[in-house]
Amino acid sequence: MSPLCSLSIWSNGLRGWGVKTLVAEAVAEALRGGGGEAVRLYVAACTERMAPLFVGLRAGAPGREGDLDFYAESVRDLWYADRPLPDAAARVRLLERFPELQPNEEGITDVADTYAFFAALCLRYALPAHGSGDADEAVSCGHAALTAMGMLDQNVPGARFLAEEQRLQSLSLSGDASGLWDASVTSGRERFRAVVDRLPRY
Repeated sequence: MSPLCSLSIWSNGLRGWGVKTLVAEAVAEALRGGGGEAVRLYVAACTERMAPLFVGLRAGAPGREGDLDFYAESVRDLWYADRPLPDAAARVRLLERFPELQPNEEGITDVADTYAFFAALCLRYALPAHGSGDADEAVSCGHAALTAMGMLDQNVPGARFLAEEQRLQSLSLSGDASGLWDASVTSGRERFRAVVDRLPRY
């Protein structure tokens, strides 16, 4: 699998590759005009919904305890939308050491690896967006989530994860952090269950 030149996009961003974002134009424009707090709330919610795909799929993996703690703590801290992360750049450097974000010439074919990659990619863009208020980084974060959900829809008959992610991305612009957190946690659990159901049984 090579999701939208996945590793090339993560290292260069959407801007450098001419990739059309899946994020709705109205959402992207609202992020560009909404200020830092709107950007921070948006990326917090996107990453919250993707978090179970990293934490759940990597739970119990040897030597990954520190990575799991780092991911969970970073997602928690993203919800402090009233102020930027002061150590966003340092966190990005740590995250970029994760195996999920290392170059892989053969691409990603394993189901768990695919969705753990997208969850790591989502956080990779969320951290600098939160730290700087950069709307383009936020759009890249949202695009990663939408790409993952589009792939999940293709593999789960009757699923509407992409439409749900689009709805929640629009909802994130409402400024209702409490309601958004609840909806994002629920959505994250649902997509995790759908991915687990796709894992091979041995």
